[in-house]
Amino acid sequence: MEYRKLGASTLNVSPICFGGNVFGWTTDKKESFRLLDAFLDMGFNFVDTADVYSIWADGNNGGESETIIGRWLKDRGGRNRIVLASKFGMKMDADKVGLSPAYMSEAVEASLRRLQTDYIDLYQSHKDDPKTPVEATLEGYAKLIEQGKVREIGASNFSAARLKESLDLSARTGLPRYQSLQPLYSLVERAEYEGELENLCSEQDVGVISYFSLASGFLTGKYRSESDLEGRIRGPRVQKYLNEYGFRVVKTLEEVAEKHGTKPGAVALAWLLARPSITAPIASATNLLQLEELVSSAKLTLDESDVDELNRASTP
Repeated sequence: MEYRKLGASTLNVSPICFGGNVFGWTTDKKESFRLLDAFLDMGFNFVDTADVYSIWADGNNGGESETIIGRWLKDRGGRNRIVLASKFGMKMDADKVGLSPAYMSEAVEASLRRLQTDYIDLYQSHKDDPKTPVEATLEGYAKLIEQGKVREIGASNFSAARLKESLDLSARTGLPRYQSLQPLYSLVERAEYEGELENLCSEQDVGVISYFSLASGFLTGKYRSESDLEGRIRGPRVQKYLNEYGFRVVKTLEEVAEKHGTKPGAVALAWLLARPSITAPIASATNLLQLEELVSSAKLTLDESDVDELNRASTP
Protein backbone atom coordinates (compact mmCIF):
# COMPACT_ATOMS: atom_id res chain seq x y z
CA MET A 1 0.00 0.00 0.00
CA GLU A 2 1.38 3.38 -1.01
CA TYR A 3 0.46 5.88 1.68
CA ARG A 4 0.11 9.60 1.13
CA LYS A 5 1.33 12.40 3.37
CA LEU A 6 -1.58 14.41 4.74
CA GLY A 7 -0.72 17.99 3.85
CA ALA A 8 2.38 19.17 5.71
CA SER A 9 1.54 16.99 8.71
CA THR A 10 3.39 14.06 10.26
CA LEU A 11 0.60 11.68 9.20
CA ASN A 12 0.89 9.16 6.37
CA VAL A 13 -2.50 7.85 5.32
CA SER A 14 -3.95 5.29 2.94
CA PRO A 15 -5.54 6.69 -0.25
CA ILE A 16 -9.03 5.76 0.97
CA CYS A 17 -10.41 6.83 4.34
CA PHE A 18 -13.14 4.71 5.90
CA GLY A 19 -16.09 6.92 6.88
CA GLY A 20 -17.25 5.86 10.34
CA ASN A 21 -20.64 7.58 10.16
CA VAL A 22 -22.26 4.19 9.45
CA PHE A 23 -21.07 2.58 12.70
CA GLY A 24 -23.96 2.42 15.13
CA TRP A 25 -26.35 3.66 12.46
CA THR A 26 -26.67 1.45 9.37
CA THR A 27 -24.03 -1.01 10.60
CA ASP A 28 -24.14 -2.81 13.94
CA LYS A 29 -21.18 -3.62 16.18
CA LYS A 30 -20.52 -7.10 14.75
CA GLU A 31 -20.50 -5.96 11.11
CA SER A 32 -18.52 -2.83 11.99
CA PHE A 33 -15.78 -5.03 13.49
CA ARG A 34 -15.72 -7.18 10.34
CA LEU A 35 -15.42 -4.12 8.12
CA LEU A 36 -12.65 -2.54 10.17
CA ASP A 37 -10.73 -5.84 10.30
CA ALA A 38 -11.00 -6.26 6.53
CA PHE A 39 -10.03 -2.65 5.86
CA LEU A 40 -6.81 -3.04 7.83
CA ASP A 41 -6.09 -6.47 6.40
CA MET A 42 -6.22 -4.93 2.91
CA GLY A 43 -3.47 -2.49 3.91
CA PHE A 44 -5.54 0.63 4.59
CA ASN A 45 -5.09 2.61 7.80
CA PHE A 46 -7.23 5.78 7.79
CA VAL A 47 -10.53 5.91 9.72
CA ASP A 48 -12.66 9.03 10.20
CA THR A 49 -15.46 9.57 12.69
CA ALA A 50 -17.00 12.36 14.81
CA ASP A 51 -18.56 12.79 18.23
CA VAL A 52 -21.92 13.64 16.66
CA TYR A 53 -22.19 10.34 14.69
CA SER A 54 -24.99 9.29 14.63
CA ILE A 55 -27.17 11.59 16.67
CA TRP A 56 -29.70 11.88 13.84
CA ALA A 57 -30.80 8.24 14.09
CA ASP A 58 -33.81 7.31 16.23
CA GLY A 59 -32.73 6.30 19.71
CA ASN A 60 -29.18 7.62 19.33
CA ASN A 61 -27.57 10.40 21.37
CA GLY A 62 -24.31 10.86 19.49
CA GLY A 63 -21.04 9.07 20.16
CA GLU A 64 -22.25 5.72 18.81
CA SER A 65 -19.59 5.54 16.09
CA GLU A 66 -16.73 6.44 18.41
CA THR A 67 -17.98 3.89 20.95
CA ILE A 68 -17.92 1.04 18.41
CA ILE A 69 -14.45 2.02 17.20
CA GLY A 70 -13.29 2.14 20.82
CA ARG A 71 -14.63 -1.33 21.53
CA TRP A 72 -12.96 -2.60 18.37
CA LEU A 73 -9.63 -1.06 19.42
CA LYS A 74 -9.89 -2.59 22.87
CA ASP A 75 -10.80 -5.99 21.44
CA ARG A 76 -8.23 -6.06 18.63
CA GLY A 77 -5.40 -3.89 19.98
CA GLY A 78 -2.94 -2.40 17.53
CA ARG A 79 -3.80 1.26 18.04
CA ASN A 80 -0.66 2.21 16.12
CA ARG A 81 -1.96 0.42 13.03
CA ILE A 82 -4.54 3.11 12.30
CA VAL A 83 -4.59 6.84 11.72
CA LEU A 84 -7.65 7.80 13.73
CA ALA A 85 -9.50 11.01 12.88
CA SER A 86 -12.42 12.50 14.77
CA LYS A 87 -14.26 15.81 14.89
CA PHE A 88 -16.08 18.05 17.31
CA GLY A 89 -18.08 21.26 17.09
CA MET A 90 -21.44 20.12 15.75
CA LYS A 91 -24.32 20.39 18.20
CA MET A 92 -24.40 17.52 20.68
CA ASP A 93 -26.67 19.34 23.14
CA ALA A 94 -27.80 22.88 23.90
CA ASP A 95 -24.50 23.75 25.60
CA LYS A 96 -22.32 21.30 23.69
CA VAL A 97 -21.51 23.00 20.41
CA GLY A 98 -18.89 25.25 18.83
CA LEU A 99 -15.11 25.61 18.88
CA SER A 100 -14.42 27.37 22.19
CA PRO A 101 -11.37 26.12 24.12
CA ALA A 102 -13.55 25.20 27.11
CA TYR A 103 -15.89 23.04 25.08
CA MET A 104 -12.99 21.60 23.07
CA SER A 105 -11.42 20.35 26.29
CA GLU A 106 -14.69 18.73 27.34
CA ALA A 107 -15.37 17.26 23.89
CA VAL A 108 -11.94 15.68 23.44
CA GLU A 109 -12.13 13.96 26.82
CA ALA A 110 -15.51 12.49 25.92
CA SER A 111 -14.20 11.28 22.56
CA LEU A 112 -11.07 9.75 24.11
CA ARG A 113 -13.23 7.84 26.59
CA ARG A 114 -15.49 6.51 23.88
CA LEU A 115 -12.57 5.66 21.59
CA GLN A 116 -10.68 4.03 24.49
CA THR A 117 -7.43 5.65 23.43
CA ASP A 118 -4.99 8.20 24.84
CA TYR A 119 -4.74 10.27 21.68
CA ILE A 120 -6.45 11.22 18.41
CA ASP A 121 -4.21 11.42 15.35
CA LEU A 122 -6.28 14.05 13.54
CA TYR A 123 -8.74 16.16 15.55
CA GLN A 124 -10.93 18.37 13.39
CA SER A 125 -13.18 21.38 13.73
CA HIS A 126 -16.39 19.91 12.31
CA LYS A 127 -17.71 23.28 11.20
CA ASP A 128 -16.78 26.92 11.56
CA ASP A 129 -17.80 28.80 14.71
CA PRO A 130 -18.10 32.54 14.03
CA LYS A 131 -18.69 33.21 17.73
CA THR A 132 -15.24 31.96 18.77
CA PRO A 133 -12.11 33.88 17.69
CA VAL A 134 -9.84 31.79 15.47
CA GLU A 135 -6.92 32.43 17.81
CA ALA A 136 -8.83 31.05 20.80
CA THR A 137 -9.62 27.83 18.95
CA LEU A 138 -6.01 27.35 17.84
CA GLU A 139 -4.77 28.06 21.37
CA GLY A 140 -7.12 25.35 22.62
CA TYR A 141 -5.67 22.92 20.10
CA ALA A 142 -2.14 23.91 21.17
CA LYS A 143 -2.90 22.76 24.71
CA LEU A 144 -4.26 19.42 23.51
CA ILE A 145 -1.18 18.83 21.37
CA GLU A 146 1.09 19.78 24.27
CA GLN A 147 -0.78 17.32 26.50
CA GLY A 148 -0.30 14.57 23.91
CA LYS A 149 -4.04 14.09 23.37
CA VAL A 150 -3.96 15.23 19.73
CA ARG A 151 -1.24 14.87 17.08
CA GLU A 152 -2.49 17.05 14.22
CA ILE A 153 -5.54 19.23 13.54
CA GLY A 154 -7.86 19.71 10.61
CA ALA A 155 -10.92 21.67 9.52
CA SER A 156 -14.21 20.60 7.98
CA ASN A 157 -16.87 22.67 6.20
CA PHE A 158 -14.77 25.85 6.28
CA SER A 159 -15.01 28.58 3.67
CA ALA A 160 -11.85 29.61 1.85
CA ALA A 161 -11.83 32.93 3.72
CA ARG A 162 -12.03 31.34 7.17
CA LEU A 163 -9.49 28.65 6.36
CA LYS A 164 -7.07 31.27 5.03
CA GLU A 165 -7.57 33.38 8.17
CA SER A 166 -6.65 30.39 10.30
CA LEU A 167 -3.63 29.44 8.19
CA ASP A 168 -2.34 33.01 8.17
CA LEU A 169 -2.70 33.27 11.94
CA SER A 170 -0.81 30.00 12.44
CA ALA A 171 1.99 31.26 10.19
CA ARG A 172 2.26 34.52 12.16
CA THR A 173 2.01 33.12 15.67
CA GLY A 174 3.33 29.58 15.50
CA LEU A 175 0.03 28.19 16.76
CA PRO A 176 -1.02 24.76 15.44
CA ARG A 177 -1.97 24.73 11.79
CA TYR A 178 -4.93 23.10 10.09
CA GLN A 179 -3.18 20.37 8.10
CA SER A 180 -6.30 19.10 6.38
CA LEU A 181 -9.68 20.13 5.08
CA GLN A 182 -12.76 17.93 4.89
CA PRO A 183 -15.05 19.42 2.22
CA LEU A 184 -18.17 18.19 0.43
CA TYR A 185 -16.86 16.97 -2.92
CA SER A 186 -17.81 14.40 -5.52
CA LEU A 187 -18.60 14.11 -9.22
CA VAL A 188 -22.07 15.54 -8.57
CA GLU A 189 -20.98 18.10 -5.94
CA ARG A 190 -18.12 20.06 -7.51
CA ALA A 191 -19.05 23.72 -7.03
CA GLU A 192 -18.32 24.15 -3.33
CA TYR A 193 -14.74 22.89 -3.44
CA GLU A 194 -13.38 23.65 -6.89
CA GLY A 195 -12.03 27.15 -7.34
CA GLU A 196 -10.98 29.31 -4.40
CA LEU A 197 -11.01 26.57 -1.77
CA GLU A 198 -9.11 24.03 -3.86
CA ASN A 199 -6.57 26.63 -4.94
CA LEU A 200 -5.93 27.60 -1.31
CA CYS A 201 -5.41 23.99 -0.23
CA SER A 202 -2.99 23.38 -3.10
CA GLU A 203 -1.03 26.57 -2.49
CA GLN A 204 -0.82 26.06 1.28
CA ASP A 205 -0.17 22.29 1.21
CA VAL A 206 -3.37 21.42 3.08
CA GLY A 207 -4.40 17.79 2.71
CA VAL A 208 -7.94 17.20 1.48
CA ILE A 209 -10.21 14.35 2.59
CA SER A 210 -13.50 14.75 0.75
CA TYR A 211 -16.76 13.58 2.32
CA PHE A 212 -19.91 12.26 0.59
CA SER A 213 -17.42 11.13 -2.06
CA LEU A 214 -20.02 8.74 -3.49
CA ALA A 215 -22.96 11.14 -2.99
CA SER A 216 -24.58 8.91 -0.35
CA GLY A 217 -24.28 5.92 -2.67
CA PHE A 218 -25.80 7.53 -5.77
CA LEU A 219 -22.53 7.28 -7.70
CA THR A 220 -22.49 3.49 -7.27
CA GLY A 221 -25.39 3.38 -9.73
CA LYS A 222 -27.83 1.61 -7.43
CA TYR A 223 -30.42 4.41 -7.41
CA ARG A 224 -32.29 4.68 -10.72
CA SER A 225 -35.71 5.96 -9.73
CA GLU A 226 -37.85 7.16 -6.83
CA SER A 227 -38.88 3.55 -6.18
CA ASP A 228 -35.24 2.65 -5.48
CA LEU A 229 -35.29 5.09 -2.57
CA GLU A 230 -38.23 3.46 -0.80
CA GLY A 231 -37.20 2.10 2.57
CA ARG A 232 -33.64 3.40 2.19
CA ILE A 233 -32.27 5.38 5.11
CA ARG A 234 -30.22 7.57 2.78
CA GLY A 235 -33.09 8.04 0.33
CA PRO A 236 -33.76 11.70 1.18
CA ARG A 237 -30.10 12.57 0.60
CA VAL A 238 -30.06 10.91 -2.81
CA GLN A 239 -33.33 12.26 -4.19
CA LYS A 240 -31.78 15.54 -5.38
CA TYR A 241 -29.52 13.63 -7.79
CA LEU A 242 -32.36 11.84 -9.61
CA ASN A 243 -32.35 14.14 -12.62
CA GLU A 244 -30.89 14.41 -16.10
CA TYR A 245 -27.57 15.71 -14.79
CA GLY A 246 -27.16 12.96 -12.19
CA PHE A 247 -28.08 10.19 -14.60
CA ARG A 248 -25.63 11.57 -17.18
CA VAL A 249 -22.83 11.29 -14.64
CA VAL A 250 -23.80 7.73 -13.67
CA LYS A 251 -24.03 6.68 -17.34
CA THR A 252 -20.50 7.94 -17.93
CA LEU A 253 -19.27 6.19 -14.79
CA GLU A 254 -20.74 2.94 -16.05
CA GLU A 255 -19.07 3.34 -19.44
CA VAL A 256 -15.67 3.97 -17.87
CA ALA A 257 -16.22 1.13 -15.39
CA GLU A 258 -17.00 -1.30 -18.21
CA LYS A 259 -13.81 -0.25 -20.00
CA HIS A 260 -11.73 -1.08 -16.93
CA GLY A 261 -13.70 -4.13 -15.81
CA THR A 262 -14.73 -2.54 -12.54
CA LYS A 263 -17.72 -0.85 -10.89
CA PRO A 264 -19.03 2.75 -11.01
CA GLY A 265 -18.25 3.46 -7.35
CA ALA A 266 -14.62 2.53 -7.83
CA VAL A 267 -14.39 4.85 -10.83
CA ALA A 268 -15.99 7.72 -8.90
CA LEU A 269 -13.35 7.39 -6.18
CA ALA A 270 -10.54 6.94 -8.71
CA TRP A 271 -11.62 10.23 -10.32
CA LEU A 272 -11.14 11.93 -6.95
CA LEU A 273 -7.79 10.23 -6.39
CA ALA A 274 -6.61 11.44 -9.80
CA ARG A 275 -7.14 15.05 -8.75
CA PRO A 276 -3.80 16.39 -7.44
CA SER A 277 -5.32 18.29 -4.52
CA ILE A 278 -7.14 15.28 -3.05
CA THR A 279 -5.29 13.18 -0.47
CA ALA A 280 -7.88 10.55 0.44
CA PRO A 281 -11.61 10.46 -0.31
CA ILE A 282 -13.80 9.37 2.59
CA ALA A 283 -16.20 6.56 1.73
CA SER A 284 -18.41 4.26 3.80
CA ALA A 285 -19.44 0.64 3.41
CA THR A 286 -22.03 -1.43 5.23
CA ASN A 287 -20.91 -4.85 3.99
CA LEU A 288 -17.76 -6.52 2.66
CA LEU A 289 -18.86 -6.42 -0.98
CA GLN A 290 -19.24 -2.65 -0.79
CA LEU A 291 -15.88 -2.36 0.94
CA GLU A 292 -14.16 -4.32 -1.82
CA GLU A 293 -15.59 -1.93 -4.41
CA LEU A 294 -14.30 1.08 -2.47
CA VAL A 295 -10.79 -0.16 -1.89
CA SER A 296 -10.38 -1.36 -5.48
CA SER A 297 -10.29 2.29 -6.52
CA ALA A 298 -6.82 2.63 -4.99
CA LYS A 299 -5.45 0.32 -7.71
CA LEU A 300 -7.48 1.83 -10.55
CA THR A 301 -5.62 4.27 -12.77
CA LEU A 302 -7.82 6.37 -15.05
CA ASP A 303 -6.27 7.65 -18.25
CA GLU A 304 -6.59 11.22 -19.47
CA SER A 305 -9.54 10.43 -21.72
CA ASP A 306 -11.43 8.82 -18.80
CA VAL A 307 -10.93 11.90 -16.64
CA ASP A 308 -11.94 14.21 -19.50
CA GLU A 309 -15.14 12.27 -20.11
CA LEU A 310 -16.06 12.34 -16.43
CA ASN A 311 -15.25 16.04 -16.18
CA ARG A 312 -17.48 16.83 -19.14
CA ALA A 313 -20.35 14.73 -17.87
CA SER A 314 -20.18 16.22 -14.37
CA THR A 315 -19.85 19.87 -15.36
CA PRO A 316 -23.11 21.37 -14.06
